[in-house]
Amino acid sequence: MSDNFKSHQRGLDSPGESHQAITPHDTDSVVPRPRALWCNSAGSLVLEDATGNALTYFVQAGQIVPFRAVKVRATGTTATVFGWD
Repeated sequence: MSDNFKSHQRGLDSPGESHQAITPHDTDSVVPRPRALWCNSAGSLVLEDATGNALTYFVQAGQIVPFRAVKVRATGTTATVFGWD
């Protein structure tokens, strides 16, 4: 398949090129760290940042969360989420 943009440098504002299902876990980091999250189902997401700070987000199905989460904690997370990189 041809790629008209393969000669362009990719940045953080570029669209993702790969995706992964994320299994929430209280201690394991998300690898690779995503550039954004896609919410496949509504619920709550407990996201941890690079400083270890965790906040709960209430999300809708189809919502994009433009956040590079280090962890998606299992405790408190009810939504299903995919990572875009």
